[in-house]
Amino acid sequence: MKKILIIADDLSGAADCAIGFTRAGHRVVVMLDAVREQMDPAADTTAIDTDTRRLTPAQAATRTAAAFHALGDAQHRLYKKIDSTLRGNWAAEVAALRRDAGLAIVAPAFPATGRVLRDGRVFVHGTPLEQTPTWQLENAGRDASIAAMLNEAGLSAEVLDGEALRDDPAGFAARIAASAAAGTDALIIDTQSEHALRTLARVTLDSDVPLFWVGSGGLARELSTLTRRPDAEAAAGATADDAHPDRPVLALVGSLSAVSERQCAMLRERTGIEQLVVPPAVLRRGAAHADWNALRAQIGATLSARADLLVRIGRDDAFDPAEGAQLSTSLAELVAPHFARIGGLIATGGETARAMLSAARISGLHLQAEIEAGVAVGRPLDPNRTHRPGIVTKAGAFGTDHALYAAWLTLRNETEPNAVPH
Repeated sequence: MKKILIIADDLSGAADCAIGFTRAGHRVVVMLDAVREQMDPAADTTAIDTDTRRLTPAQAATRTAAAFHALGDAQHRLYKKIDSTLRGNWAAEVAALRRDAGLAIVAPAFPATGRVLRDGRVFVHGTPLEQTPTWQLENAGRDASIAAMLNEAGLSAEVLDGEALRDDPAGFAARIAASAAAGTDALIIDTQSEHALRTLARVTLDSDVPLFWVGSGGLARELSTLTRRPDAEAAAGATADDAHPDRPVLALVGSLSAVSERQCAMLRERTGIEQLVVPPAVLRRGAAHADWNALRAQIGATLSARADLLVRIGRDDAFDPAEGAQLSTSLAELVAPHFARIGGLIATGGETARAMLSAARISGLHLQAEIEAGVAVGRPLDPNRTHRPGIVTKAGAFGTDHALYAAWLTLRNETEPNAVPH
């Protein structure tokens, strides 16, 4: 069985796609930079965050292709992780990979989280993607057809009904082979069930057709199940090694989604965690803002007292989704001087997670367990690092209302439903 190389456009996406392979007994590493010398030779699955979500399509395509050329080899099969709601420059990135990686098998459905694919279009809990608030916020007026987006990127695309073939693996394989022989660039697989995704995973894993997968965490989970190691139970799971139980947990929330709002509310209700909301105006000006030093001192005082802390980016009338990376970077700079005081980090939003890890000079994570679907916990990869806090990553508009509280329980090594606040 070959190893898996996952290329994602943000950090939380890289982690939530790769974490299923941890449950399957793989050694899983997430990297922030596509540097071959930094690869873990013992890793069965390697995920790289190219950080291309906010770039132009041309820039994203160039960086994605460079990552594949740097890390891809005959030992690895390629999985291009894309957002299940089609955010970012995914089509341009797929086009850049198609030249070297073969037929693109496009299946972003994730039925366990309410994302399915029908007639080449994404539906979120039954609602067409283009009618959802997430799409309207960043792509209002844009066609959400997967084929149209691939065509715009210069790829020919066909739609295949995976549900109709879910009980016919041989027929499924024949249709894929026929599309490849006809010179099709991308095959879009309509999938509305885990059954269909599982058949797709099995057929493509065994296929001799040169291909690569393009999907979210849904298809990745099915592939991980099929590549499960015999010793998976012993290999998977978080450990207490290098834990800092006497130090506080820091939760950074850069997402302004309604999902994150509910998750923060439950975390505060269940734990009594102290909250600090940082105004965007402060983050835009950084150290030049009059309140910067006071907020940094407040964060330091709370963590020095070994009290857990929830730090969130606020919202104002001038807020623009495109400034997310800038605000996240500034938030990380605000917290960075006190990072060594924490025993655990919860980072919501890929940009927030990457900014904090970069500021803390953490270049990679060894993923150890999954808290709930798509919520991963790991530790800094560098074994020589003296401060190796537990680190939880989660996409912003993702997870149950319980997700942040469950992450806190994991980092605190608590299991009871009504854990005593620290």
